[in-house]
Amino acid sequence: MPHPDIAIPSRAPAEVSADDTVLPFEVAPLDLRGRVVRLGPAVDTILTGHDYPQPVAKLLGEAIVLGVLLGTALKFDGRFILQTKTDGPVRMLVVDFMTPDKVRACARFDKERVVEAIAAGATDAGALLGRGHLAMTIDQGGEMSRYQGLVALEGGTLEDAAHEYFLRSEQIPTRVRLAVAEELRAASGGPSHRWRAGGMLLQFVPRAPERARVADLHPGDAPQGTAPHTVPEDDAWIEGRALIETVEDVELIDPALSSEQLLYRLFHERGVRVFRSIDLHAECSCSRESVEAMLRSFPQRDRDDMIENGVISVTCEFCSTNYVFEPADVADKLANNE
Repeated sequence: MPHPDIAIPSRAPAEVSADDTVLPFEVAPLDLRGRVVRLGPAVDTILTGHDYPQPVAKLLGEAIVLGVLLGTALKFDGRFILQTKTDGPVRMLVVDFMTPDKVRACARFDKERVVEAIAAGATDAGALLGRGHLAMTIDQGGEMSRYQGLVALEGGTLEDAAHEYFLRSEQIPTRVRLAVAEELRAASGGPSHRWRAGGMLLQFVPRAPERARVADLHPGDAPQGTAPHTVPEDDAWIEGRALIETVEDVELIDPALSSEQLLYRLFHERGVRVFRSIDLHAECSCSRESVEAMLRSFPQRDRDDMIENGVISVTCEFCSTNYVFEPADVADKLANNE
């Protein structure tokens, strides 16, 4: 943090929107911190590479934005994995963020149930996800232990789940906004479309400990009639929460509106400070070597069961790259010597 006597230079917000970036910011007078995500080619590469039905692609896009918002908070080398497991038409969403700037994602869904949901007009996040849980895993690699947080999905949105997670696990007043849409453009060969996505995370992080108090969670076994514990919301958080709730989806994905302009719209009266932005890339971590190592870890009889038309074929679920191996290439060394 800068010394209070050191003047921080001010400037007009940038007019040019930078896609595939995360812009951290703070509103010091309100003790607010947050990040703005703008995704263009990165999210389009992931979603078009899978050719998912439109509602599934949109839902996965929201998960990607949420995963990036949370993953870019890591201050060490590692991975942030966001994964849903539910009973809805979209059974699973997986977002794998690798610090500092790489993301990949995929979805599993029941094609027939998704078609039925589209026909019935039930394509909102709650209807597609159903009930289950959202897991958020932090993996520092090596021999470091993993940290995992779980939150229930009960027919709500990913925004709802994120709010519940921060309330119960981190106890930090937090609001998240997610937006995904297809951008249609006229082209010589006919209309073209590409995916865009954006999001914002806002948190109240006061320096004074007494202002950071939150209400105790209901224990679940309190005697009937016990009054719930309450703590009045801080005026600064009330103001910040009210401001972020005014953000419209189009503002989060509009290429003509930069992240800095959006932040200025919201917080110019209080003063907002931005930090160095982080560039993002859609990039898979798979390789022929890693797939070969995975195959070699299986028992020989399992590898034998994988042989079709004389070869073993493995397709990466994230990037759809297909790797083909001759059975002898991944056979046990002892078997090769016999």
